[in-house]
Amino acid sequence: MQSLSIIIPVYNEEKTLLNVLNKVKKLHTICDLEVIIVNDGSSDKSKEIIDNNENLFSKAIHLKKNSGKGKAVIEGIKNCNLDYILIQDADLEYDPNDIKVFLEENKRFNYDLIMGSRFIGTRRSVLHFWHMLGNKFITFLFNLLNNTTFTDIYCCYCMFRRNSINVENLKCNNWGQQAEILTYVVNKNSKIFEIGVNYHGRTYNEGKKIRYYDVFSVIYWIFATKIKKYFI
Repeated sequence: MQSLSIIIPVYNEEKTLLNVLNKVKKLHTICDLEVIIVNDGSSDKSKEIIDNNENLFSKAIHLKKNSGKGKAVIEGIKNCNLDYILIQDADLEYDPNDIKVFLEENKRFNYDLIMGSRFIGTRRSVLHFWHMLGNKFITFLFNLLNNTTFTDIYCCYCMFRRNSINVENLKCNNWGQQAEILTYVVNKNSKIFEIGVNYHGRTYNEGKKIRYYDVFSVIYWIFATKIKKYFI
């Protein structure tokens, strides 16, 4: 069976966390599964939900204070033991059922990286214009610098080989980290695939966390990691 470590960063997601854990747990029937929860200093009942449902995950890491999604992902990667890694947000904007398609494609072709895309999927929420414009810009910039043709580099679903990343090289603790990870992975490997995923985006009133100004962090890390990789 394929082996997959799923990292679930959690920050104040008491409304959806248990549902996500139950959906992810079902994947154990089709792969060797490891589920690592990183509680990024939640102040709601997320920790209580984690403590009361130990049967739904492999390991839980509790950070003392909120340090950013990037920090949570780094701590998760440090504790991954299986061949592939995938990030699953705890807010149900992305449906864990789509992960089955990633595993099916990978079983056939053994990819180094499978990237999800909200823009080639069949069902998605209507995005804010400026969010989409920002996404298109950073995706174009990433493609230009890394000779790739992704359509959505900030889709949450990104499945990559664990040995593609040296976790000690990861420095970004915020939203720019996905650009950091992708830069290392695509410049080390060439067998890459993209899959359309369903997306049910939340509103800010429902708890959406990313803001328009986070695009500047992403741009910084696209350039910084591209330059840094030449010296590692």
